[in-house]
Amino acid sequence: MPDISFREALAVWWRIGLLSFGGPAGQIALMHRILVEEKGWVDESRFLHALNYCMLLPGPEAQQLATYIGWLLHGVKGGLVAGILFIIPGALLILVLSLFYVLLGDVPLVEGLFFGLKAAVLAIVLQALFRISQKALKNRLAWGLAIAGFIALFAFNLPFPLVVLGAGLIGYLLARINTTPSDAKPVTADVLVRPGTKTAAVACTLLWFATLLALLFLVGGDQVFSQIALFFSKMAVVTFGGAYAVLGYVAQQGVEHYGWLQPGEMLDGLGLAETTPGPLILVTQFVGFLAAFREYGIWGGILGALLTTWVTFLPCFVWIFAGAPYVEKLRSNQALSAALAAITAAVVGVIANLALWFGLNVLFAERFVLKQLGLELLLPDLSSVNLAMLALTLLACLLLFVFKRGLFVVLGSCALLGIGWQLLV
Repeated sequence: MPDISFREALAVWWRIGLLSFGGPAGQIALMHRILVEEKGWVDESRFLHALNYCMLLPGPEAQQLATYIGWLLHGVKGGLVAGILFIIPGALLILVLSLFYVLLGDVPLVEGLFFGLKAAVLAIVLQALFRISQKALKNRLAWGLAIAGFIALFAFNLPFPLVVLGAGLIGYLLARINTTPSDAKPVTADVLVRPGTKTAAVACTLLWFATLLALLFLVGGDQVFSQIALFFSKMAVVTFGGAYAVLGYVAQQGVEHYGWLQPGEMLDGLGLAETTPGPLILVTQFVGFLAAFREYGIWGGILGALLTTWVTFLPCFVWIFAGAPYVEKLRSNQALSAALAAITAAVVGVIANLALWFGLNVLFAERFVLKQLGLELLLPDLSSVNLAMLALTLLACLLLFVFKRGLFVVLGSCALLGIGWQLLV
């Protein structure tokens, strides 16, 4: 690994945290561009190896990827800083916007900002899909797995873990068939278990369980803060497939079971999360805020938001600190590396599905699900297309793909145009 000062890495993790728009697709592409292409801190194979592992974990894969690479560079403190700074900007912004939401309602200036940012985010997601597919799809098998992954998710609505594990099994078996013992490479242990990594995993686990036990003991299981801690802790363990895979479950439980929010409010929260930096799963913070706000007012809402974020993301550090050292030791195992490469290919299909889902929700006011012959296709009502959003998205794509402008220019331009459009209409 290159010798990088912690101070320099700190500045880069702040930069990534502030620019991590676009959901997991855009965030992974951003880290790839900065950490692999611009800085050269990790090479292509190690970046994809880390990404493959994070894709297998519950929780936000992009935040866990940042934690993993931060750990690679500077051990436990590097992982903590990278993971936390990936969360903080978006968490603070969503908290502020949640306060605006309950205090001010609809504000044209904020609506215009979101309008413009959505167009920019859609273009960033498309750029991410293009960049990652160029790197990951190098042969027919990879292309086949990517297409199969997309069809499995978009057309058949198959569970994300099934798609990923199926791709991994195919890659592993093919490698075993095509590899002889003489092909094996010696283990390259340039990254060993960092000092304190196991201790950090245990400490994060204890903090997580201590939070739950303290709330249950102090206020009981029926109180809203205990419900928030238990529900989102459970969600953190079972959220395979990223935020999109769990949003329906969170919305259903939050609306129907707990009565924390109204149906339309979940969509409002998703809009906040999609247009702010950080993991999309930060939408859960909005849910926790509303749940506690309706019982205890503003300060209760703030505490509910912070508690939600704490129990949602603390497990992510457990998974990385507990597993990353062993995953690194397996980098030279050809069969396992082939399995992870196959997962990478399938993940391109996953990102394509996310990009399509996001595009349909951004560009069309009305959508419907077509169920026929075992298929479940989310299709747009073409007459409901938002022409202003379409024009702004095309402009953002031109800035990114043709004129090669940076993220600040694209996000800033679209935000200003969105505000101008909202004020005009």
